[in-house]
Amino acid sequence: MPGKVWFVGAGPGDPDLITVKGRNVLERAGAILYAGSLVDRAATRYAPFGCEIRDSKEMTLEEITAWLIDRAEHHAHVVRLQTGDPGLYGALIEMTRPLTAAGVAWSVVPGVSSAMASMAAAGETLTLPEVTQTVILTRVAGRTPMPPGEDLEALAAHHCTLCIYLSITLLHEVQRALRAAGWPEDAPMLVVQKASWPGQEKIVRGTLADIKRKCQEEKIGSQAMIVASPTLGAADWPSLVRSKLYDPTFTHRFRKAEHSEVTYD
Repeated sequence: MPGKVWFVGAGPGDPDLITVKGRNVLERAGAILYAGSLVDRAATRYAPFGCEIRDSKEMTLEEITAWLIDRAEHHAHVVRLQTGDPGLYGALIEMTRPLTAAGVAWSVVPGVSSAMASMAAAGETLTLPEVTQTVILTRVAGRTPMPPGEDLEALAAHHCTLCIYLSITLLHEVQRALRAAGWPEDAPMLVVQKASWPGQEKIVRGTLADIKRKCQEEKIGSQAMIVASPTLGAADWPSLVRSKLYDPTFTHRFRKAEHSEVTYD
């Protein structure tokens, strides 16, 4: 019987941000195919002695799947180690279909996405009560077109949190789309390059009007998350709407409400 292929999310860059399950899978792998960048640190740090390790940056999809199928014939555990989470811009289904056709079992171990890592690095939150409860993960159309109805202008019309991947070279198009959707020039924006990467992380705060200039000054042109959100900067607001779960005046199945009203300033 062939071995099993594990698609493991290595997280945003810091090898310590791989999940415990992901690390456990790596520690028993016979072969690991990793997706460039800092993922190799997680591969070499946790791989057992004698494990075959290869970077896939020069491989096509067909070469990747052929490698995984071949190694599964020789090892009980084969790992495809990917940045972030395998299910988000990771070509996951394109790789699993050939494995299924070849009779090779596979499983997915999720990973921390750069959107979450970027907000954590900046000390920001994706949602706030009565501000926004919705997060959209998207990208700007480039060589890969967007499906009908998913252009950034249409998504930005919701005025919720937008985490925009793979689009730092198209920041001018991000600005255009947000303006067309009615975002004001002083709308806060955040760009984080190489979120969580030890010694390489850059955090740029700005507004719709000046975020491109600030990124140019910091020479940010790749591997960056763009966030536009009405929640940005909330730590410095004079007041916030209190979360119901922790409000003393709110009853839930673990706690009976007090009758006094509490404000949160």
